[in-house]
Amino acid sequence: MVLTIAFILLSSVLIYVPSIAYFRLQYLNTKIAGAQIASLAVEAAQDNTVPVYLEAELLTNADVLAVALRRDSVRYLMLAGDLPATIDAHFDLRNVGPVDAIIDAFSALWAGDKRNIRVMNAPAHGGGDIIDIVLREAPLRAAMIEYSWNVAGLSLLLSLFTAALIYCTLHYMLVRPIRILTASMVGFRNHPEDIRREIKPSKRHDEIGVAERELSGMQIAVRQSLKQKARLAELGTAVSKINHDLRNILANVQMASDRLLTVDDPFVRRLTPALISSVGRAIDLCTDTLTYGGAREKPPRRLLFELSPLIDEIGASICSTHHAPIQFHNGVPADLQIDADPDQIFRVIQNLGRNAVQAMDSGGTLRIEAQRVGPLVTIDVLDNGPGFSPLAREHLFEPFAPGASHGGSGLGLSISRDLTRAHGGDLHLLRTGPDGTAIRIEIPDSSLSQHGYVTLRSKG
Repeated sequence: MVLTIAFILLSSVLIYVPSIAYFRLQYLNTKIAGAQIASLAVEAAQDNTVPVYLEAELLTNADVLAVALRRDSVRYLMLAGDLPATIDAHFDLRNVGPVDAIIDAFSALWAGDKRNIRVMNAPAHGGGDIIDIVLREAPLRAAMIEYSWNVAGLSLLLSLFTAALIYCTLHYMLVRPIRILTASMVGFRNHPEDIRREIKPSKRHDEIGVAERELSGMQIAVRQSLKQKARLAELGTAVSKINHDLRNILANVQMASDRLLTVDDPFVRRLTPALISSVGRAIDLCTDTLTYGGAREKPPRRLLFELSPLIDEIGASICSTHHAPIQFHNGVPADLQIDADPDQIFRVIQNLGRNAVQAMDSGGTLRIEAQRVGPLVTIDVLDNGPGFSPLAREHLFEPFAPGASHGGSGLGLSISRDLTRAHGGDLHLLRTGPDGTAIRIEIPDSSLSQHGYVTLRSKG
């Protein structure tokens, strides 16, 4: 409001300067018109003379000291009172310009009340060539000062009124919405779980409306993220408790499975090593979960091993536990070696394979292929299932994301990608649809990962 008042007063000053000059000219022209009327009364008298008392009355009414009229190059002194000894300033209003008028007006304000001035102008309606008057400047200066105060008061009143209107407008359109935004930010920071702190966006299309909508979207996203993290924290506590008891149970299972090695049945002898290996991995996983809090994986213990036998083990464990008939094909070359952590690669491929067979309720085909391209090994997990839904594709690698399969938590793909990235590689969805899904695992050799080279990306 203060700035608005100051700006309007500044504009008023720019208007005041020419207006005060115009006011002075109008005042002097009014005096000349009154003097001309008084001179007409003298001309109408016999012998162009009037009594002394009438002359004094005419001069008083015209508020001048003397009136002279020039006609046909002859100057006539029409009225004259007590003339001053000296004239302090002369002004000819016939050819005055804007700049001269402004200068004369301010000189009148600054000169004081003691000046006597002479003013000339052409009389109205052809009443002569020039009418010439002498008058005291004090009444003119007093009228100019009064006019200045009136202009100042009116300008201040207008500036206050305009400033109030602008303030109310800005308060309604900008200040109040910004206060609502900041209050929502502060309230959300203090209590992010309180839904009442969430801002309700308006239908504005300007920057304020954009800020409201973006803040609302951010609050919703942050609140969902906090809920997800709280759920993960609760799950981590529960998993730690479950793993503690599960490790003890699996230790008993491991002791019992060791006795199966003494059984003479060839079928039991063939399945027992895989059973002992799986139980050992489960115990190690439970131990790692308890050791690292369940949220951080241990760094991969990398070694160079043949991938095909591991794929056979994964296929046997997946297909033997699924109710529907699954045709499993190991398309990995027998001599293909990979530089990775066997247990973590087992978990990655098993998660992807289990997801695939769970999606094929009535049976189908699961195929795992791999190839080496220089220092990079790519593993493709292929199935002919129904594919991911659009919602699942949008949140593919998010834990507990919407769109997960029935009975699943959505953690499998997230864990698999984290383990793959821990090797310096990545996990990609090559394609998905009614004809099946293809997911690619990329694992670079340890030397490539240690030197920080970018993992080669497949175009699918």
